[in-house]
Amino acid sequence: MKKPIIISHPLVKRDLTILRDKNTSSPTFRAVLRRTASLMAYAVTEDLILRKKKIVTPLEKTIGYEVVEQTILVPILRAGLGLVGGFVEVLPNARVGHIGMYRDEETLKPVDYYLKLPKILKEALVLILDPMLATGGSAASAVTVLKEKGARKIRFVSLVASPEGVRILSKAHPDVRIYTCALDRKLNNRGYILPGLGDAGDRIFGTGE
Repeated sequence: MKKPIIISHPLVKRDLTILRDKNTSSPTFRAVLRRTASLMAYAVTEDLILRKKKIVTPLEKTIGYEVVEQTILVPILRAGLGLVGGFVEVLPNARVGHIGMYRDEETLKPVDYYLKLPKILKEALVLILDPMLATGGSAASAVTVLKEKGARKIRFVSLVASPEGVRILSKAHPDVRIYTCALDRKLNNRGYILPGLGDAGDRIFGTGE
């Protein structure tokens, strides 16, 4: 199994603990998730392409840098929306596409229902956002769709991942880097990550009760 890149900053570990806690309220969950996403964005984009830029400080001329590589964020609906705000804070010029998928509760297979993407996929760094990399089916399908639409440089970003999900995604798309804050123990018989953090979508939007 291809090993994912673990984002192990102390502040990420702190926030992931809050997100895992079943007693964390939905408003707090949303706020902490947004903060965590900003921290994750630094790790995921550490090799963005830069260009030198001449500027003038209040004291003299100097050379700085500007990002020239276009970034596209593609959250997998609906839970992936919870990561967008934090990434946009760090990448204000990023464009945002959307892929709508849900997991059939009987088959655990992904079902597509929505797709809207920017047209510049070929030249951009494309970041697929989903808090959970569970069975890996939706992740692998999302990457397949993006490649069919022209994306060449794709990374998958999740809060927590299962070994099963990492195995499926890396086998289907070995060229895609997987970033996560934790590689958890396993999936249960319902396809949920253990220890995980429950249903991220329900916890973000308060629809679990």
